[in-house]
Amino acid sequence: MSYEYKTGENDTFPYLVMESSEYSPNQCFFRNDEYGVWLYHANCIEMMDILIRKYPEGRFDIIFADPPYFLSNGGITCHAGKMVKVDKGQWDKSNGPELNHEFNTAWLSRCQKLLKPNGTIWVSGTHHVIYSLGYAMQQLGMKILNDITWEKPNPPPNLSCRYFTHSTETIIWAAKNEMSKHCFNYDAMREMNSGKQMKTVWTMPSPNGNEKDFGKHPTQKPAFFEMDLI
Repeated sequence: MSYEYKTGENDTFPYLVMESSEYSPNQCFFRNDEYGVWLYHANCIEMMDILIRKYPEGRFDIIFADPPYFLSNGGITCHAGKMVKVDKGQWDKSNGPELNHEFNTAWLSRCQKLLKPNGTIWVSGTHHVIYSLGYAMQQLGMKILNDITWEKPNPPPNLSCRYFTHSTETIIWAAKNEMSKHCFNYDAMREMNSGKQMKTVWTMPSPNGNEKDFGKHPTQKPAFFEMDLI
């Protein structure tokens, strides 16, 4: 795959122009140079390989990853009071535990290379994928700092009545490696939590209509959730 960098006089990050591949259109769909925001619709492996060649010593202080949970396997859920199939797309279908773990290790290893020496990564998941993610981090030598439980007070009911209602997601917070001196804004977090240390269970509802100005996204996270992470 060919690509080129386009940078201006004041650019701190290159605007990538990539050719489409069999996996993805590899296009920049949104760009705001004033705030330094670039959104790409691209294959993550191809995209990160390009960035690693450009920044072999790492580039990012923080990465947030919301990978496939591998949920779209013929199951059902409740949406707007109706029973619907869980089918987010081909990208969310499981290829079996071995191939799923191979994929998780592949993209996590690239994220690790792109982190600065003291950088950290946040990765979300449910029980379908989170154990593979945590094990891959351990295999890669990352340092797991915390696991955050996002508790949803408004989860959809379990229609089969054979399981507990799924009402949480897990977010693993990890440093690049055991030598990393990660940043933790303790005073700011305590101030946000009424003067108390913030615990690892965060309760907040799923995104509402006010956060969906640009349309519905199947794996959208609350804005306040992302703000707390940063």
